[in-house]
Amino acid sequence: MAETAVNVDLDKCFEVVSELVNKAGAIIARRNETRQEFVCKQGDIDLVTETDKEVENLLMNGIKEQFPDHKFIGEEESSAEGAPKKLTDAPTWIIDPVDGTMNFVHAFPHSCISVGLVVNKVTELGIVYNPMLQQRFTARRGQGAFYNGKPIKVSGQKELSKALITSEFGTTRDPEKMKVVNENFQKMAAKAHGLRVLGSAALNMSMVALGAADANYEFGIHAWDVCAGDIIVREAGGVVIDPAGGEFDMMARRVLAASSPELAQEIAKTLTQFYPQPRDD
Repeated sequence: MAETAVNVDLDKCFEVVSELVNKAGAIIARRNETRQEFVCKQGDIDLVTETDKEVENLLMNGIKEQFPDHKFIGEEESSAEGAPKKLTDAPTWIIDPVDGTMNFVHAFPHSCISVGLVVNKVTELGIVYNPMLQQRFTARRGQGAFYNGKPIKVSGQKELSKALITSEFGTTRDPEKMKVVNENFQKMAAKAHGLRVLGSAALNMSMVALGAADANYEFGIHAWDVCAGDIIVREAGGVVIDPAGGEFDMMARRVLAASSPELAQEIAKTLTQFYPQPRDD
């Protein structure tokens, strides 16, 4: 039985959440067949659907039933309380029920469930699942990363000129942020081999782990966008750092994942930096 210092049965955790993600994925896949009704949370492109809430409740209630002492940081749950929670040493599930909600409401099949478990502030496991395309990325600390059950590795690319980069516009159109976003898109378009925008932070990071993309950066994301992707990338042999080149902080709303330290640092030196407020989107 895999355990941590606080006696968390990680084997059971992985088994329980895997079954819950399967059930949640079936709901998302069925609903994605038609365009979804939605409401705006904080701006005209920050969206939430009934499916977001239903899936998060399914995941949280199922986890609470098995692990009543565990904590949660979830997109809709945290938003409802008005502020993100602080990360503690307690076993904490970090959940995005539908990452890529904009895609989901348009029936564009690039959205996913993203779930990570953090214990003693260390991510122990992560699952990213796109049920429309049957893309399932999983990782456990020290055990490697997998795509639909098969081991995956990052590309190992070290040169920006040969790298395919993913990023996002984000969920606000704040002029200051958009100036930086557009400036960085211009820089990447000029220096990288190619640039892609999938519409999901978790899937962008998973593409780096798969070796299909070479790096991903974004400003303005939240812990639930990147927790699972972080461990999946690292277990696939990649690196995850702060976009300025320092240590990654899951709560800082900034991420840079790459196939090699060399590529990560080259991108960090190239990017115009932006430091989001604790909740600006």
